[in-house]
Amino acid sequence: MWGTLIVGLIFVSGARAQHTIAEQYLFQSINAERAAAGLPALTWNPQLTRAAQYHAVQMRSAGAISHQFQGEPDLTMRAAATGTRFSLVAENVATSGSVLEMHTALMNSPHHRENILDPAVNSIGISVVASGNQLWGVEDFARDVQNLSYEQQEAQVGALLQSMGLQNVSSSTEARATCTKSTGFVGTRPAFVMRYTASDLNRLPSQLTARLSQGGVTGASVGACASPKNSGFTSYNIAVVLYR
Repeated sequence: MWGTLIVGLIFVSGARAQHTIAEQYLFQSINAERAAAGLPALTWNPQLTRAAQYHAVQMRSAGAISHQFQGEPDLTMRAAATGTRFSLVAENVATSGSVLEMHTALMNSPHHRENILDPAVNSIGISVVASGNQLWGVEDFARDVQNLSYEQQEAQVGALLQSMGLQNVSSSTEARATCTKSTGFVGTRPAFVMRYTASDLNRLPSQLTARLSQGGVTGASVGACASPKNSGFTSYNIAVVLYR
């Protein structure tokens, strides 16, 4: 019943139907599995869904399951090309005559189950396409990285510094310039310079917190700059300059 119903909903006059029954079933089933394991639900990522759809069509055309076909960009590049900003990305691929069988097979496969129950991911894109009575499915998982301006990045890091008792915290052009340098600093000689790259800004590096715990710091300046390119992965590049 499911197989027949899904096949009729995958494509309408060559245009993609939005959130097919098969995709909704997989999405709800994955979040049910995560809830049973005490994990937070994944959010639906429309950009990541476009990457999944592209690859699902490639599998259907090839009549085979694979994570990458000859001449096709790999998963990270497919995801990045859709505008998805991520620090982690993973993929499940499958083919079956039934979406119920597809989900069951993925959950019974240790590696695919790990992707579904990975606590580090927070969003998903799903695509299921049909060829006759055969379904081709792609589940792309990601840990999304927020699109923050330099000012927003600096404010978030500054708030963490203030939470540690450091009140004289600001952003500066000197700290931003320091952020772009591999060594050294720009401006007044500091007591300590910490440069780091992170996929989230919810905590400070342990080396920085250790230096703050030593005391003798009266103020800090925070600067953000462009993150290094890394095969489609997204991160924040931060410099924290401490002063006596």
